Amino acid sequence: MAESSERFARVLKTRAVLALSFSAMIGWSWVLFTGLWVEEAGSIGVLIAFGVGGLAIGCIAFTYAELASALPKAGGEHVYTHIALGKSWSFVCTWALLVAYATVCVFESVALPTAVEYLVPSIRLGTLWTIVDSPVDVGFVLVGIAGAVAMTAVNYIGIRAASVVQNIVTAAIVGAGVVLFAGAFWEGSIATAKPFVATPAVGVLSVLIMVPALMVGFDVIPQSAEEIDLPPRRIGVLLTFSVALAVLWYGAISFAVASAIPNAELGSADMATADAATALWNNPWAGYALVIGGIGGILTSWNAFIIGGSRVMFALAESGTLPAVFARLHPRFRTPHAAIVALGVLACVSPFFGRTILVWLVNTGSLAVVVAYIFVPVAFLVLRRRQPDLPRPFQVRLPRLVGVTAIVLGLGLFCLYLPGSPSALAWPEWTIVLIWTALGAVVWIWRVYPRL
Repeated sequence: MAESSERFARVLKTRAVLALSFSAMIGWSWVLFTGLWVEEAGSIGVLIAFGVGGLAIGCIAFTYAELASALPKAGGEHVYTHIALGKSWSFVCTWALLVAYATVCVFESVALPTAVEYLVPSIRLGTLWTIVDSPVDVGFVLVGIAGAVAMTAVNYIGIRAASVVQNIVTAAIVGAGVVLFAGAFWEGSIATAKPFVATPAVGVLSVLIMVPALMVGFDVIPQSAEEIDLPPRRIGVLLTFSVALAVLWYGAISFAVASAIPNAELGSADMATADAATALWNNPWAGYALVIGGIGGILTSWNAFIIGGSRVMFALAESGTLPAVFARLHPRFRTPHAAIVALGVLACVSPFFGRTILVWLVNTGSLAVVVAYIFVPVAFLVLRRRQPDLPRPFQVRLPRLVGVTAIVLGLGLFCLYLPGSPSALAWPEWTIVLIWTALGAVVWIWRVYPRL
């Protein structure tokens, strides 16, 4: 790959790296969907789903950790697969990853007004139109666009500003979680948490297929590796540690909610995590605190995926697949500003399309990230064989076992999306997969075979 002579500024330290990765993974789902998870799988069933999903992602994360420490370059997966598997397979992996990152960015601009409405019910100003039974409200659109402009601006002016925002908001998220955990410890009930495993147990699979999408975010660390000012080995350590923290967070939040709200009442809860906090503390301020933490999760996840998505576009452009403008760094702020603006424009447009279509996009993004998660362990094993002397500051023990296990688990997760599975993607989601695949084929032919 050609490498730009002008590189990124190294400014991220330990706390910033950990906050970036952890808060990217927890996002908004822990406030909005926890009731659905517990209702579908049961209180222990949710723990099983996150445990199994976390094991799969954990094995994959170990391969990322070694590669990120050995090849700390912007673009992460693109760099590893390009060196190990060649330009064609690298494009397949990176193109899948790009749609995963982009779908998160566009979804957050719809999730933000949904969260704000809990605090400010008067946010609705009137319906513009309805798309697939999803009303598009003027107030929601305005809040979504405002959030998109703000997050784009923060990232445009540099990774340091984005990191400061990430640290502050992550502290607010943790504080909100402490409110829920403390309430569950003093007032929660094991009896309320029944059934421990829902009937039928297939509900556990319904939660399990969401785990890859929920855990996407740790790979923002390798995407921004050139901006991390730490020893390479510590990059790997922080990456794996952040995955463990996120799994514990999701499990603890889910069980706390289960201990506060009977399973039969979860279906009627608008925002189960906030409702659980209100019930545990018998005061609405606790629910508001959780929603504020959830809004913080939206912002940190959004921030992280703008960072990750723009660096993916930078890597694709640097290797000649995307237009060169996306590989240019801002002369003052040292950011891939064109890529950041492109993601910001998508986030400004997405609120006009309603929630249903965007949920389809997120489910599609979940499948896409699993594709990337299969490629990286393959690259890990190939580089172990072809370049055994490559310096690996963070070195995985039993690499063959870890790599093969990661591939098998990744393939197992992939099969959960296929037709015939109880958790298969719906036809609109497969349509999006086909469209994105076709677009990727056009981009590949246009850039690699321009004379055809």
